[in-house]
Amino acid sequence: MAKKNFWLVKSEPGVFSIEDLKNSKNRTTCWDGVRNYQARNYLKNEMKIGDEVLFYHSNTEPPAVVGLCKVVKEGYADHTQFDPEDKHFFPSADPKNPIWYMVDVKFVKQLKKTVTLADIRANRKLKNMKLVKRGNRLSVMPVMKEEFEEILKMSDT
Repeated sequence: MAKKNFWLVKSEPGVFSIEDLKNSKNRTTCWDGVRNYQARNYLKNEMKIGDEVLFYHSNTEPPAVVGLCKVVKEGYADHTQFDPEDKHFFPSADPKNPIWYMVDVKFVKQLKKTVTLADIRANRKLKNMKLVKRGNRLSVMPVMKEEFEEILKMSDT
């Protein structure tokens, strides 16, 4: 059996929130619209079925980890790249050789207590987490198992 990985995905709550995921059909959605090559590579090549994911609300006050989800479908072509009506349309994308990928995630639960970015920064055990590294603005990033577990502990989950 493959080793389980842990991830953090960011979304602005006004665009797509943990509540939106919770209320979506089958509590599942495609994680589309990612337009960063490093994040795309995580989606395309590294996120696997069963991987656990921290759901993070960004561009809000306070930014925070608010819930958990899991990967239920591995990387496949992001359909929004081909749709001229979609804000994520990518004119040079070719359906025979897609540029952008997505995974499907399923809601697991909302955290009893959200874990804010300030909380994460204040925790010495999380000092090496990619989320707090200077200049890291990725919307999809790996998380070490120990970091994942520490955030769950901080959330009283």
